[in-house]
Amino acid sequence: MTRTAEAAMLGGAAVLATLGVAIVTVSGGGSPDAQTALTFLVFTISFGSLHLALRQWAPNASPYLLPLSAIITAVGVAEIFRLDPRAATLQRWWLLIATGLGVATIVVLSRTGTDLLRRYRYLFLTAAIICFLLPLLPASWPLGGVEINGSRLWLAFTPFDRTLVQFQPAEFGKILLVAFLASYLASRQAALREMTRAIGRFRLPEPRQLLPVILAWGVSLVVLVYERDLGASALLLAVFVAMLYAGSGRPAYLVAGGGLFAIGAVAATRIFDHAQTRIDVWLDPFGDFADTGYQISQSLFALGSGSLSGSGLGLGRPDFIPSATTDFIFAAVAEETGLVGSIGVIAAYALLVTIGFGIALQARDPFRKLLAAGLTATIALQTILIVAGVTRLLPLTGITLPFMSYGGSSLVANVIAIAVLARISHETAVTEGIPM
Repeated sequence: MTRTAEAAMLGGAAVLATLGVAIVTVSGGGSPDAQTALTFLVFTISFGSLHLALRQWAPNASPYLLPLSAIITAVGVAEIFRLDPRAATLQRWWLLIATGLGVATIVVLSRTGTDLLRRYRYLFLTAAIICFLLPLLPASWPLGGVEINGSRLWLAFTPFDRTLVQFQPAEFGKILLVAFLASYLASRQAALREMTRAIGRFRLPEPRQLLPVILAWGVSLVVLVYERDLGASALLLAVFVAMLYAGSGRPAYLVAGGGLFAIGAVAATRIFDHAQTRIDVWLDPFGDFADTGYQISQSLFALGSGSLSGSGLGLGRPDFIPSATTDFIFAAVAEETGLVGSIGVIAAYALLVTIGFGIALQARDPFRKLLAAGLTATIALQTILIVAGVTRLLPLTGITLPFMSYGGSSLVANVIAIAVLARISHETAVTEGIPM
């Protein structure tokens, strides 16, 4: 696919978001207004600037990353507008900020290459740990942590007792931690493959080879558990194990990771009441319908009432689902677009993840390969965890659906991840002659 075709698909995504907002407005008895025009303008400026940046500074990058990201974002913005127009306005602002930082990422990496991320790995590790620690700052400070729904994940800037912005620094911490792991594992790849220690039937590398990685994961996990963000803790563990496996090719890491996850899950249910509650709700959501089971029950009702083609944008009742714009936006989309729309959303994510892993497979440089695999795994695992939670295949984790859920920090982090993936694909095409 050419850059011109990419531009056409980005234009289609802008039209999709605009039509979604217009349909919601008309179904509510109004007529297309400034909100509709602003949606088209914001999408055109944001993804158009990313497209132009790739044309200028990464012309050989994969042309599929941006259109798929834009389509998923368009569906999310339309549904957020249907649920909460004020949140949709804020999401548009965050989209402009996210794409601006995405362009900045492309420009910086065009001058230094992704070797910049390899060179300063311990700086990125330090920054990642700081990101995880920031929500623990006292709430009374102008820049302090905020606890919402039992989890202390947010950082709020409140000068003069007025909250100006609120975000989750852990979203950026995940990207920084992936960069550190990719750099460290790439430099230790041979040692990871040479299993020199035997434990029963399994062979493991020398502990000193894994010590910095385990410490990085351990510190991040302890902080996140202390903040009661068990969903992000599970995500970090999964990404950590996936990157170890990608770097070594040894199934022993998958087995060990599964064991650690099982131990952590059992411990969490014993230590945290809300973790046990989520397990109980997962097993029997209708057992306490009026209280703890209400959210997932409404999600299941929405999925069922969506049927094949859905109720239509603005005609369903996804507003019955608590936190529908964040944790349960997939259920809201499923109700109003039906099975057809749900499969379309999942297919878009599947294609995006396929492209990401394809970039990782084509890269011959170990660092670029692991970085692309780690970033893609983060997006893929987040999607699996939240969709499986909403459909009751897994317990709820409380993490966001990439590109679709309302939330500025998540959107910014994911756009930056796409920008880095685009740069990796460009470098692979230039240095190794592999077309994207």
